[in-house]
Amino acid sequence: MNKEISEHTIGVIIPCFKVRGKILDVIAAIGPECSKIYVVDDCCPDSSGDLVEEVCTDARVRVLRNDVNLGVGGAVMTGYQVAISDGVTLLVKVDGDGQMDPRLIMEFVAPIIAGDADYTKGNRFFDLEQVKDMPALRIFGNAILSFMAKFSTGYWDVFDPTNGFTAIHRDVARSLPFQKISRRFFFETDMLFRLNILRAVVVDVPMDAKYADEVSNLKISKVIGEFFVKHIKNFFKRIFYSYYLRDMSLASMELPLGVSMMLFGSVFGAYSWVSSMEAGRATPVGTVMLASMPILMGLQFVLAFVAHDVSSVPKRPLHPRLRWRLRE
Repeated sequence: MNKEISEHTIGVIIPCFKVRGKILDVIAAIGPECSKIYVVDDCCPDSSGDLVEEVCTDARVRVLRNDVNLGVGGAVMTGYQVAISDGVTLLVKVDGDGQMDPRLIMEFVAPIIAGDADYTKGNRFFDLEQVKDMPALRIFGNAILSFMAKFSTGYWDVFDPTNGFTAIHRDVARSLPFQKISRRFFFETDMLFRLNILRAVVVDVPMDAKYADEVSNLKISKVIGEFFVKHIKNFFKRIFYSYYLRDMSLASMELPLGVSMMLFGSVFGAYSWVSSMEAGRATPVGTVMLASMPILMGLQFVLAFVAHDVSSVPKRPLHPRLRWRLRE
């Protein structure tokens, strides 16, 4: 295992926006296994980048600056691009607000080094004893966002999609369409969608979140509507890419057939019911059956599609296959 680790270099990307009071502690907690630390000042109003340059003496640290605020996604993309050009093989993203424990970094890169994953992300919901310390609104919001993310990303076996503690292999990262990935708070979820299009393997890593006096910039109550619209768009794009553009299977027919039958049964049933009400008579049994049967059969087709989609979660890591193609 030590030999495998020695073949990799670990770089940590820390996007900075209003984290002046925490950033130095986060850097200090990063262990010697990490050879590069990229502090990305995302046009921070309290000049986090200046503070790091003036006070931090860690030789691994390099401050990057965005001339305009690009959001957490834009800041991470800036760090990714520089880290890749520096030859870093494992890219870890840690927030600068102190809610993530940098001592867990090896837990995040280990599945990638072992060849079991292309991308790892934190999951704060493994330990139920720790979950009880999480704000109730955050638990509820994350549950809703996780449910929507399963549909839109195709990763039915992961949870906590907005978790920002992540690690990715360089070869997978540089296969991503950086210019198309969402730059703001939808970044982590959009990353999962893009990774599924690549058929990359994603693994959850259990972690605890620390909640103290820091204030999260993500307000779930304010973004859930925006997230819902983006999830819908990504869902349809994923279905088109995976089931009609890249490949076709029985599931490619089950979904449109099932939806069409359910729509026909619902519209026909509603029309028949209204007509019977206006005529003042009971709806004939045959008409009821003609409306209900397509709905029931369509539902079975849709459920069969969902079962196929759940079983199609990527399981074969991508980065070993990319190595020969992306070799510099």
